[in-house]
Amino acid sequence: MLTKVWELTGLKNPESVIYDAKRDVLYVSNVNGAPSEKDGNGFISRLSPDGKLLDLEWIKGLNAPKGLALSKDKLYVTDIDTFVEIDLDKARIAKKYVAEKAKFLNDPAVDRAGNVYASDMMDDAIYRLSRGRFELWLKDSKLESPNGLYAEKDRLVVGSWGVMTNGFNTKIPGHLKTVSLKDKSIRSLGNGAPVGNLDGVEGEGHGAYFVTDWMAGKLYRIHPSGEADVLLTLSQGSADLTYIKDKKLLIIPMMNDNKLVAYKVE
Repeated sequence: MLTKVWELTGLKNPESVIYDAKRDVLYVSNVNGAPSEKDGNGFISRLSPDGKLLDLEWIKGLNAPKGLALSKDKLYVTDIDTFVEIDLDKARIAKKYVAEKAKFLNDPAVDRAGNVYASDMMDDAIYRLSRGRFELWLKDSKLESPNGLYAEKDRLVVGSWGVMTNGFNTKIPGHLKTVSLKDKSIRSLGNGAPVGNLDGVEGEGHGAYFVTDWMAGKLYRIHPSGEADVLLTLSQGSADLTYIKDKKLLIIPMMNDNKLVAYKVE
């Protein structure tokens, strides 16, 4: 059961949200324009876990920032063809890693060794930042437009958008896939039945996953069998969510509605 507890409006095409437990704050990426446009007006916001805005334009000067990941006092942000590292203590951009062949970097995730992976939705690819080098790690059409990433012990769980036909449209919608961190083998999670145009992926703590469908505006719980239950039907643009397990708080950016919505998970 999900109970809505707060909503924050006034954002600018929020794409991703992540919780920093050490500082007890949320970071939100704001595309503030077209998702592929290098316009320099994207930014990162800070807010409290109860939905109060602390700093709208905390980090400025990005293009179309999307997915967020935390590792060792750094915030990592995908920005079209650039992977941005933000120093959280100094509140400034520390490094930019440019991937010249990347088309649409989307969602990052950190494995237990501290490697940071980032999906490239438009190129069926996953990049990896390891030991200071940001490089192509895997390119395979079986990824089917990889969007959300969620790192587990020995694998990445990938939210596939589906095989795109024209723009963001798909003939066959996506489903959850897994990629082995050891041998890069790609498998469907469970039955591999089509679910939707999947965006954010978060483990819910009991073996299943909270997953958003951007185009349909849905929130699913997807089980290891591949079976998907609809938990919420929102508007189009439900993007890269976060789940704070100890607070049982699920937060979803509504990219087209310029807001965040938060739900208590009962």
